Amino acid sequence: MQGILLLNKPKGLTSHDCVQKVRKLFHTKKVGHIGTLDPEVTGVLPICLNEATKIIPFIENTDKEYIATVRLGYSTNTDDATGEIINHDESYKQITREELLSVLKGFIGEIEQVVPLYSAVKVNGKRLYDYAFNNEAVERPKRKVYIKEIELLSNEEIFSGTIIDFQIRVLCGKGTYIRTLAYDIGQCLGIPSHMLTLIRTKAGKFRLEDCVTFSDIEIGKFSLISMYDALSEYPRVFADSDLQKRIKNGQKLKYTANDFTFIVFHDIVKRVLAIYEKDDKNPGYIKPARVFHVE
Repeated sequence: MQGILLLNKPKGLTSHDCVQKVRKLFHTKKVGHIGTLDPEVTGVLPICLNEATKIIPFIENTDKEYIATVRLGYSTNTDDATGEIINHDESYKQITREELLSVLKGFIGEIEQVVPLYSAVKVNGKRLYDYAFNNEAVERPKRKVYIKEIELLSNEEIFSGTIIDFQIRVLCGKGTYIRTLAYDIGQCLGIPSHMLTLIRTKAGKFRLEDCVTFSDIEIGKFSLISMYDALSEYPRVFADSDLQKRIKNGQKLKYTANDFTFIVFHDIVKRVLAIYEKDDKNPGYIKPARVFHVE
């Protein structure tokens, strides 16, 4: 059994916990996930089984969509609801819809984010959360990320109160920290803030409405996305029996087109045989980037 399982990740489990659970449910060790979700985040977590783990690098750099609840009124040391409160503003606040939309618009496009202190990013060989746990000072790295869309989902014309919550939909590129975005939105408004909740609703072509739960899996109510369908963004070429032998042996192939990054070769029943890429040392030829075991 191989392919991609679309899991609706439950709250409270790490992405690795989910992989371990899938290993037991499917009785296989070869399992990997696409895009890590923090324990408190729910939603789309694609999990690859067996040979499909080899295609992760080819489908993981896609856009992600999230629905986040941002809370204005206090900030935390983790930028989300799991952390300790570090800054609290108890004053009565009033923000118009136009003011909030103007701030959100400023985050569309390429922006720079400071990596959260409570994250697995390494600085000098040490993870940032280790610095945090040991109360050690560290300069957090900055990253450029891309936000394609931000939509204000809450309908209020005026947001008011000592605590203000609102929902946003964010479509962004790989590596974007939504909790950092929530904190930065508050900074622009002059109010301490953090991310209250987060749901991933899309990961590339994979959508939340197509995901299954662990309960669904346990009663057999699931299906796997084939490698052929998962790789549909790339050109796909049918390989006859002679070409299949060459591919199986990892041979280079003559291919003169240039408008591609990778090419997917498959057999008559749409089993993926290999992914090829340009051979820069031999113009006009392509070489195998991945060759798959097909039974």
